[in-house]
Amino acid sequence: MPGALEIPSTIALAEEAGRYPTAPRYDGYVALGCVIRGETYHFEIVSDQSAAGIMLLGTRGVIIGNGILTVEDEDQAWARARLSEGDKGGGAARACMDLIALKKRLRVGLGE
Repeated sequence: MPGALEIPSTIALAEEAGRYPTAPRYDGYVALGCVIRGETYHFEIVSDQSAAGIMLLGTRGVIIGNGILTVEDEDQAWARARLSEGDKGGGAARACMDLIALKKRLRVGLGE
């Protein structure tokens, strides 16, 4: 997708498509992206609204590991993304897997 603002919409479209018999269904999603502060207020809007969109989907039961980085510069992005340092992508994937497992445990507890 073109940018971080489109990530929630893309996940919502994938969820909706999964309701059709011929479309793939996913247990969860990992949102990965990077928003680097620029010289305008646009950084704040993109950061806030992409996170808000992901949270909204999450409160509706869509499982998402959020790995969208919001950083000051490229060096910070690499420091947070590198496996040897922050591994935020791996953390987002692990969070997604943990939420999938939790959802399954809760369903078993509810007798589904």
